[in-house]
Amino acid sequence: MKRLSVVLVLVLLATMALTACGPRATEAPTDAPATDVPATQPPATDEQVTITIATGAVGIEFELSQAAAQRYMDMNPNVTVRVLDTPDMVQDRLGLYLQFFEARSAEVDVYQIDVIWPGDLAEHFVDLYEYGARDVAGDHFPAIIENNTVDGRLVGIPWFTDAGLLYYRTDLLEKYGYTAPPATWAELEEMAQTIQDGERADGNTDFWGFVWQGNAYEGLTCDALEWIDSNGGGTIVSPDKVITINNPAAIAIVDRAATWVGTISPPGVVGFAEEDARAVWQSGNAAFMRNWPYAYSLGNADDSVIAGLFDVVPLPAGDAGSGS
Repeated sequence: MKRLSVVLVLVLLATMALTACGPRATEAPTDAPATDVPATQPPATDEQVTITIATGAVGIEFELSQAAAQRYMDMNPNVTVRVLDTPDMVQDRLGLYLQFFEARSAEVDVYQIDVIWPGDLAEHFVDLYEYGARDVAGDHFPAIIENNTVDGRLVGIPWFTDAGLLYYRTDLLEKYGYTAPPATWAELEEMAQTIQDGERADGNTDFWGFVWQGNAYEGLTCDALEWIDSNGGGTIVSPDKVITINNPAAIAIVDRAATWVGTISPPGVVGFAEEDARAVWQSGNAAFMRNWPYAYSLGNADDSVIAGLFDVVPLPAGDAGSGS
């Protein structure tokens, strides 16, 4: 009974959270019995069950999970949903999950996982097609469903979809005479330096031109892949599993990004994850930020000093002529 409820909660969470913007996807563990009960219908039972969902806390991720869990509990009074806060750094979260799996722990019933994990973790999860997921799979982007399908088994339903964005301060671009956001990395460098110099001259010595994710984790891999792709340097590993990173275009853009550290980006950017970059940005101390869509609503919150003073555009282009 508990395992059936796991899948039902997962579907509710996926449906509710699709309207939000943030980083990942949701799955459930392996030992569930096959059933034809539709995933959108709660089980007809008064049995008291408790379900634990592992999720992150980047931005308002944890709050969204709690709200969705409460909605499900309101619909199903016999179910208690416990939301487990896990590390924000994805490699730390994966490490925790692997500990659970290695110990065959029943601590967690539903896992929020990253988009690149299905192949590695599929053996630990149920096939959601056996729980009515065919009825909802068509509501999602086909490429994401394909990504979450391993050997014909759907091991995860998309929760939200991400894309890297360039955030920019509209008021500061206007102040310094720019009529449009940067379309290339070269333009970003010039604008970031000009605005940074001007803001510091006006007395804000904490101001920086550009913040991003530079810590040694998956976030930096995402940023670097965006730089490399925009410069025509490939995708690090090609679709046919050939490592392609060692090429002049890739080397050139990585070398270029390295020059940002300590010039238009703070020296500490090499330790930044998403929330570190957002903290600088949302305090009004950056002209540009690379981040995920989740930061948009947070930047426009009532208590944000930059509310209404920024916008987003696709990431700049490199020598390839288009952004990633």
